Amino acid sequence: MSNNNDATAVREVAIIGAGFGGIGLAIRLQQQGVQDFVIYEQAADVGGVWRDNIYPGAACDVPSHLYSFSFEPNPDWGRSYGPQEEIHRYLQHCAKKYQLSKHIKFSTAVRALDFCENTGLWKITLANDQHAKARAVVLAIGALNIPQYPEIEGIEKFGGKIMHTAEWDPDYALEGKRVAVIGTGASAIQVVPAIQPEVASLALFQRTPPWVMPKFDRPQSAARQDRLRRWPVLQKVIRSLQYLLAESVVPAFMWDSFLTRFGESMGRRYLQKVVADPQLRKQLTPNYAMGCKRVLLSDNYYPALTQKNVSLLSAGVSHLDESAIYSSDGNRLEVDAIVLATGFKVPVSGAPMPVRGLAGRELNDDWATGSQAYKGVAVSGYPNLLYIMGPNTGPGNTSVIFYIESQIHYILQYLRALRANPNEYMDVKSGVQKNFNEDVQRRFKGTTWTSGCNSWYLTADGKNTTLWPSFSWQYRLRTRHFASVEYEFIEVGSASACESESGDELAALG
Repeated sequence: MSNNNDATAVREVAIIGAGFGGIGLAIRLQQQGVQDFVIYEQAADVGGVWRDNIYPGAACDVPSHLYSFSFEPNPDWGRSYGPQEEIHRYLQHCAKKYQLSKHIKFSTAVRALDFCENTGLWKITLANDQHAKARAVVLAIGALNIPQYPEIEGIEKFGGKIMHTAEWDPDYALEGKRVAVIGTGASAIQVVPAIQPEVASLALFQRTPPWVMPKFDRPQSAARQDRLRRWPVLQKVIRSLQYLLAESVVPAFMWDSFLTRFGESMGRRYLQKVVADPQLRKQLTPNYAMGCKRVLLSDNYYPALTQKNVSLLSAGVSHLDESAIYSSDGNRLEVDAIVLATGFKVPVSGAPMPVRGLAGRELNDDWATGSQAYKGVAVSGYPNLLYIMGPNTGPGNTSVIFYIESQIHYILQYLRALRANPNEYMDVKSGVQKNFNEDVQRRFKGTTWTSGCNSWYLTADGKNTTLWPSFSWQYRLRTRHFASVEYEFIEVGSASACESESGDELAALG
């Protein structure tokens, strides 16, 4: 763990976040012989969302062998789909194996980023009132890091326990409690089956029923793990087959067609097979095209809802008082605890911190009506600022790791071009970014992703700034090559000074 004060040093690269994106980029930088980088991590450990989301049942909905780095396969996954603890251990393993602790500043949050045109450096303001400088900054904070709290009247009056799935209190015992769960998204379908057997009663407040398909999650035997260790090529074959299977569903999302209807019929058959009560089935049947919202995978969500201690309320939440939750149709339920399975504030607009680029422009202003970047990585007006999992790079069907590795490959090429021009900084041309994003939005037209449901994929005005609108292999092709003609190379010192800087600091980067 590196915590030395380097406020006066200038790093070649500053990485913000030590989740999959930050860890993966750091490993690849080292493999290219680059050691002049630092990772700022606001927590005391690596792992990102897989460190923080410790609610019961937390797991991935992408197969384990696909939800891991291609360059660091893990034959020892204990289940077909990795639970939270295993994925967190995997990232800890990666950080330890590649000796990243010397590069990581733990418990160090970044509060602001300011670009200085005179020096071509980013000034990084840290939470401890210290400052650092770097030639390039990579935001690897991901999209799922700020819990979304619903606005419910009287929430401050409630005298029981309220906790968001992303801020779970492991010391609070739910056994024998009367519990209300608000939300039916990805975290809800995991936490509900996990806590249902131990609570006295569980009231699930559903706004919109999700499409749910069986997960087919199974434990992995020791013999299977041994075979994968002995013959690593088997794991590569499994990973490739899992990738192809994930890609095969994209046509059902890209075009609202017979493939979409086929998927919906499979979902209804699964629901009918598991849920015998026709009234409950009706409540659980979606009324929108499959794929408009994320399709969820679970083997135990529907069975949990059929248990005697579970009730499903579709009227929504009206308000709270000191001891009860009220549905919008007037029902009052006394509860001991409320679990908010309401997801995250996905940055469809705005930025996670103040970011000021050329001529003092602010990213919050530029993204006020929806975030956009070139290839989801570079943002015009913010030189040498790079994103991992930026706008329109979210997967609607496959592993986010595939996208992360594509972006890392592109970022490494960007940084090589930057090193080759030590007295210049690079800004993606505004026209290049504009043309790219217009093409992205055109591709969304006619897809199920924009077919009319109220989805967290969308901005307030209905623009999808979250997903990539096509096959993931097409995104891989888009990020395979870096073209310097798409960028402006601006000489440092050609603008008025934003603050006094030492010429020696910049020279040290050459």
